[in-house]
Amino acid sequence: MTQEPPLQKKSPNEVDRHIGSRVRARRIMLGMSQEKLADALGLTFQQVQKYEKGANRIGASRLLHIAGILDVSFEFFFEGLPGLRAGGFSDDSLMAEFLTRSDSDRLVRGFLKLKDDEARRKVADLVDWLASAK
Repeated sequence: MTQEPPLQKKSPNEVDRHIGSRVRARRIMLGMSQEKLADALGLTFQQVQKYEKGANRIGASRLLHIAGILDVSFEFFFEGLPGLRAGGFSDDSLMAEFLTRSDSDRLVRGFLKLKDDEARRKVADLVDWLASAK
């Protein structure tokens, strides 16, 4: 009896991760939840999570559908991909980088829930102070 080799979990492809992070960033920019995007696609939010992490590859027709829902061009998802022509997020690469971070949506949602302008200013001041701390 021959023993089969153990199954190895495939890690996400760099291109799939990039495209997924662009989907996530644009969804967050629009204030759209994973559930809402999933409903529009006829999927579960878990599937959208897998797309955004790059764990599952997004087919061309589905990516075109996502582009329509997120109101971007198909090319948007490939902008900034290493080896391709330089592009960006409306020339705001810092915002793009921020939106691809795992806690960015939590920070944005919490900030938007603040109703007091003074509280928002204090949060922004705190972030500036933390960023400048040595």
